[in-house]
Amino acid sequence: MRRVVFALVTLGLLLGLAAPAQAATSQSYAPVEIVHQERLTVGPYELTVGFSEWPVRARQSLDFTFVPASGIEQLSGTLVAVSPTGEEDELRRPAGVHGLPRHPRQPDVWGLDVFALDEPGDWTFTFGLDGPQGPATADVIVPVLDQPGPPLGLSWLVSTGPLIVILGMLAAAVRRGGRAIAAA
Repeated sequence: MRRVVFALVTLGLLLGLAAPAQAATSQSYAPVEIVHQERLTVGPYELTVGFSEWPVRARQSLDFTFVPASGIEQLSGTLVAVSPTGEEDELRRPAGVHGLPRHPRQPDVWGLDVFALDEPGDWTFTFGLDGPQGPATADVIVPVLDQPGPPLGLSWLVSTGPLIVILGMLAAAVRRGGRAIAAA
């Protein structure tokens, strides 16, 4: 009888703890919080470019959203990002997507999820839209400030310092242990 009661209590606890976890994973992600917008006229189309962080800093992850005033259903779009040095940046796209991808957390708009621009300076985003009123392109300049925090080399040095100390201590311990075994 005790085993049956114990099994039922255990089962109840497991189900009780698993239910909130299931509910949390079944909910959709929160939409992107846009803190800055740029409005752009692309030929006959209006496009709103949204940023989840502003001002934009180099190597800082943020979300971009691209929202045509008429919605994305009747349009196709492209984006070319040109760095301050003049190089075209390869934008991450899901396999098989050749235009602007839908934002993973806000599928009713186009966007880039957790994306970072690698270098400071003025980036040029060239948008191409094609729809019922024909194709059109337009540029928007996105100023990108220096990377936040200390320089990358200093960050790596500070973060790997403790690891180097621990490895040195382990090497010394192994060396001492080898001498103790040889002396015995």
